[in-house]
Amino acid sequence: MAELFIGLMSGTSLDGVDGVLADFSASAPVVLAHANAALPPILKAELLALNLPGNNELHRAALAANALMRVYAGVVEQLLSMSSMAAGHIKAMGAHGQTVRHQPQRHDGSGYTLQLANPALLAELTGIDVVADFRSRDVAAGGQGAPLVPVFHQAVFGKADATIAVLNIGGMANLTVLGPKLADDVLGFDCGPGNALMDAWCLRHLGQPYDANGVWASSGRTHPDLLSVMLAEPFFALPPPKSTGRDLFNLEWLARQLAGFADVTPADVQATLTELTATSCAACVRNFAPVSEQLIVCGGGAFNAHLMARLQALLPGVAVRPSDEYGLPAQQVEATAFAWLALKTLRREALSLQRITGARGARVLGAIYPA
Repeated sequence: MAELFIGLMSGTSLDGVDGVLADFSASAPVVLAHANAALPPILKAELLALNLPGNNELHRAALAANALMRVYAGVVEQLLSMSSMAAGHIKAMGAHGQTVRHQPQRHDGSGYTLQLANPALLAELTGIDVVADFRSRDVAAGGQGAPLVPVFHQAVFGKADATIAVLNIGGMANLTVLGPKLADDVLGFDCGPGNALMDAWCLRHLGQPYDANGVWASSGRTHPDLLSVMLAEPFFALPPPKSTGRDLFNLEWLARQLAGFADVTPADVQATLTELTATSCAACVRNFAPVSEQLIVCGGGAFNAHLMARLQALLPGVAVRPSDEYGLPAQQVEATAFAWLALKTLRREALSLQRITGARGARVLGAIYPA
């Protein structure tokens, strides 16, 4: 019997919505269809603005969530059409929503993480059960709420006889360490910025949403002193568990780093931002997966040839390869992970994330919205 689930992911990079239809009836997930949709420019701008305090936030956030669910529903329609499936064939869909604030363990000790979504509307639009709000229970249990995908990485990439590192480079970057000694206790944490700062700088100066293949960055030169200032950010020195987001790494943060570097050209800033991502990620691999001979890269960063080349240069002896070479295309990994998380929620399976998020124990994640 097929175990059909849909996963929907709109990440911190705000580059669009990825969706997969996956069958989990075998030992490894089989992706039957993959679709994506760009965010309408007005919605993208509003979601980005909602990362920071502003006027009339509650009203704007509610309407933005509704608009995002309509994009999600369009991706679901594509997936069903591509696979010739009816909504009734799908057990459930895992819908991540759009993170606009991530402040775990702050303020009152519990803190919060906020992913904009309206799962009830998505269930109404699609006729499929929706599982959403995966991160809040982990935060309630004293965890960071992120990253959640390392347990999925273990399920699809883990090997009993090898240590493997998996690097997801979305808006932020997170590392998973899988190995014989960690078979039942996966290590994972956020490394720092992934594409978010590079994309924002590219949009500001070139009017393009991202630096395709890192061509612009490769035309500039890394500024060593500016890189050193950026790497002095205290987050990089924190031990795991740790997570981050646009609450910290945003254009305001970048403006503070650039103070005193007015002579650095925009292309050199882009080169330095790319090096910041590569250097911080490579340091995490060296410190926490020193015996790994493989680095599996997924997320949008896997498509940045210059960034991939810098990672390889900084990690001699490690095979830096996109996840496509390990059976799951880089653009599909996170969406498939949230389809898998929805399956775990429906089965009421508690996930052990203590070494990843710092939660007090295994918890069932997510809330179910019946169609």
